[in-house]
Amino acid sequence: MLKGKKLKLPDRLGSLVAGFEDKDEDSGGSGSVSELGEELEILQPTGFRSDRESETDDDHDHNEVQEEEPMVKRKMKVDAELEHNGRQLRHEKDGLSHISVIKTIEVDEKRSDIEYEISQKEINLEKLQRIASTGIPEGGNLRATVWKLILGYLPPSRDLWEKELSENRKKYAKLKEELLLTPSELARMKEEAFQSNKHNNAHNDTAGPLIRHEISHEDHPLSLGKASVWHQYFEHTEIAEQIDRDLQRTHPEMKFFSGESSFGRKHRESMRNVLLLFSKLNPAIRYVQGMNEVLAPLYYVFSTDTDEKNASNAEADSFSCFVLLLSDSVDHFCQQLDNSSVGILSTLSRLSDLLKANDEELWRHIEFTSKVKPQYYGFRWITLLLTQEFNLQSILRIWDSLISSPFGIQEMLLRVCCAMLLCVKSRLLSGDFAANLKLLQHYPEINIEHLLQVAQDLTPDTS
Repeated sequence: MLKGKKLKLPDRLGSLVAGFEDKDEDSGGSGSVSELGEELEILQPTGFRSDRESETDDDHDHNEVQEEEPMVKRKMKVDAELEHNGRQLRHEKDGLSHISVIKTIEVDEKRSDIEYEISQKEINLEKLQRIASTGIPEGGNLRATVWKLILGYLPPSRDLWEKELSENRKKYAKLKEELLLTPSELARMKEEAFQSNKHNNAHNDTAGPLIRHEISHEDHPLSLGKASVWHQYFEHTEIAEQIDRDLQRTHPEMKFFSGESSFGRKHRESMRNVLLLFSKLNPAIRYVQGMNEVLAPLYYVFSTDTDEKNASNAEADSFSCFVLLLSDSVDHFCQQLDNSSVGILSTLSRLSDLLKANDEELWRHIEFTSKVKPQYYGFRWITLLLTQEFNLQSILRIWDSLISSPFGIQEMLLRVCCAMLLCVKSRLLSGDFAANLKLLQHYPEINIEHLLQVAQDLTPDTS
C-alpha cells in the first residue's frame, strides 16, 4: 500500500455497496481511507466511472451540449436557407419556363399570321409590314418571301409571282452573259450560236471552205478605245480584285461565307457576280468597299430558303433586291454628292438633330464636350445599314424592322442609330473623346428588342 495519499472511491460504488461508508467511520481510522498512502488510479469495470472522469465527462458533456446548440442552430439555419434558395430557384426556373412557353406561343402565332397573309390571293402589304416589323420567325422561307414582297421584288398579287420571278431571273442571266463573260468567251458563244443557226438553215450537207471572220478594232484585246469590250473588261479587273478581298473578310466566323470548301467558294462567287454586275451597271458609283456587307444578309436569307428552286436562284434574287434596297440610299456612296441635300453629310446632320430632339444633354456632351462628330461613327452605321456593328442574327432582326417600317428604311435607320446612342448614354456622358470614339466604333452587345423599342418610341425631329 502507498502512504500519504488517500484513495478516492467513486460515489457510485459506495452507493451500490450497502454500509460501506458506515464501516469506515466505525473503524476508528487505522484502516481508514485517510491513512492510506498515495492516491491510486483504480481501473473500473465496464459501466463504472471515477468521480474525476464523471466530473470531466459531465463538463465535457455540458460543453458539447453548449457547442452543439449553436452548431444545430447553424445547421438548421443553413438547411432553411438551402430550402429557401431551392424554392426560389424552382420558382425562377418555373418563371423562366413560363416565359419561354409564352414566347413560343407568340412566335407560333406570329408565324401563323404571316403565313396567312402571304397565302392570300391579294396580299395586304400594310398589314404584313405591321406584323413583320416586330420580327419574322426563323426557319422556312418566311423572311425571304416577306423581304421580297416589301422591297417590291414580288408583286402583291400572288398569281403573278411565278411570271415575275421567271422574267427577272432570265434578265439577270442575260446581264451576266453580256457583262461578266470575258470578250473571248462572249465571242465564242456568239460564234457557236451563229454556226448553229447556219447549220439548221442549211439545205444541203455539202462541205465548204472555212470562213475567216474579221476582228473589228473594238473587239481586239489590245484596243485602247473606250468603246472596246476588252478595254471595258480590263477596266473592271481592279474592282473585281477589291471585291474578292472584301468577300474574304465577310463574316469570317461563318463557314457559309468563309473557308476554301466548295460550299464557301460557291457563295463568294455568286456574291462577286452580283457586286461586279452592280458596279458595271452603275459607272457613277461602281463598287464601294463595304457593299459586300450590305449584300451578305440578303444573299444569306435567300440562299437558306427552304424552297429549293428559290434557293438555287438566290444570286439573281439577291441582285434585284440589293438594287431595290440601295435605291433610296445609293447617293450616300457617291462622293460627289456628299455635300448635297441627298448626300451622307445631310443624313448625318439629320441624325444629330434627332438626338438633340430626344436628349439635348447627351447631344451637347457628344458634340461639344467630347467632340465626337457623327461622321466618325455614323458614316459606317448609315451607309452599311449597321451590318458591321452586330452579328448576322441581330442584323436580320434589325433589318426586319428597317425593311418593314412604315417610316421607310432610311428614317427607321436613323431612329435605330439614335437609339444606339441613347442606350449607352451613361457611358458616353462619363467618357472623353477617345473613350467615346472607341465605344461607338466598337458598339457593345445589347438587347436588340430593347434597342428597337427605344427607336420606335423616339420623338421625331420636327425642325
